[in-house]
Amino acid sequence: MDGMVMEEDDDCPELVPIEAKPCAPAEQIPVTIITGYLGAGKTTLLNYILTEQHDKRIAVILNEFGEGSALEKSLAVSQAGELYEEWLELRNGCLCCSVKDNGLKAIENLMEKKGKFDYILLETTGLADPGAVASMFWVDAELGSDIYLDGIVTVIDAKYGLQHVTEEKPDGLVNEAARQIALADLTIINKTDLATEEELVQLRDTVRSINGLVKILETQKSRVDLSAVLDLHSFDDKDGANLTEKLQLVKSTSPHLDKSILTVTFEVAGDLSEDVLDIFVQNLLWEKTFTNKAGLPMTVIRLKGILSVAGKAHQVMLQGVHELYELNETPQLWGDTPRVNRLVFIGRNLDRDILQDQFICTVMQAEDRNEESPPVPSSHG
Repeated sequence: MDGMVMEEDDDCPELVPIEAKPCAPAEQIPVTIITGYLGAGKTTLLNYILTEQHDKRIAVILNEFGEGSALEKSLAVSQAGELYEEWLELRNGCLCCSVKDNGLKAIENLMEKKGKFDYILLETTGLADPGAVASMFWVDAELGSDIYLDGIVTVIDAKYGLQHVTEEKPDGLVNEAARQIALADLTIINKTDLATEEELVQLRDTVRSINGLVKILETQKSRVDLSAVLDLHSFDDKDGANLTEKLQLVKSTSPHLDKSILTVTFEVAGDLSEDVLDIFVQNLLWEKTFTNKAGLPMTVIRLKGILSVAGKAHQVMLQGVHELYELNETPQLWGDTPRVNRLVFIGRNLDRDILQDQFICTVMQAEDRNEESPPVPSSHG
């Protein structure tokens, strides 16, 4: 294996100077994933962001050419098999490009050729699972990339959104529109002028029933305040304080359809062991060993929590997307605040009582059994 790495290095001598680069973590560039059904207004939103006058240098990476906007038509897409195609420089310092492969390499190459940006917005195709794209950036940030995942924004059509979300799928298939809402940190209900107040109320209620954590913006023609879309910090410890407040307000929801996605939440007081927590989370996300009362396996799409880990003075944030999860200490100290674990699960076939019982049985009782000996700080934290 070492020999292979050396060979590659010999082929690419230009990579040698990388070691001399200054450390980049402070200069990491946030990536926001923009998702939503075809026709919801994703491209209009990106057009608006690209042409609005602001002092930010934004790269918008388009991943589909189905909606036929003027912006997309101005991009000449060659068949050369390049990872990224034509760039369109805009007067306000922004840049737009089309990417055939939404892989990280394309984005890193783009930054190398065109310099650094303040923000990168990545548009996914209408039916894409934004979780798969998010996971790619999340893992890469851990490996010291120049970019990090800032958040997932889902654009919803005010008139037809409810129809998309409630569309029955064959057994075993997830509703893509509902999954896009489940994964979102921010939803933009667009074209509100085309829907009645009754339709809007129904749509809002449905969005909240799927994702009890998500923030909802309402707009026409995809016009939003840029500050509401950027700097979401949904996947890093800067979100710790906000998340603590949010988790206290989240309520478990009822599904809007029998097999649909919903939010469940609970809180349990006391300290827990990180090792035993790992077992619980892995059983839930990887092994899928938990079933609801109907015997259906619980599938978690998004997971968030603030946890009290034994031996740690700081609050610990738990984040999960599909099978990926991570634990990060936040800057928030517990101090005099009661040490309470708060968790929010968004997914299919979830049962709050069973999840809470499993959590207490697996995680909390294991910690109780260990209480005779003083807690030992985790060796990897």
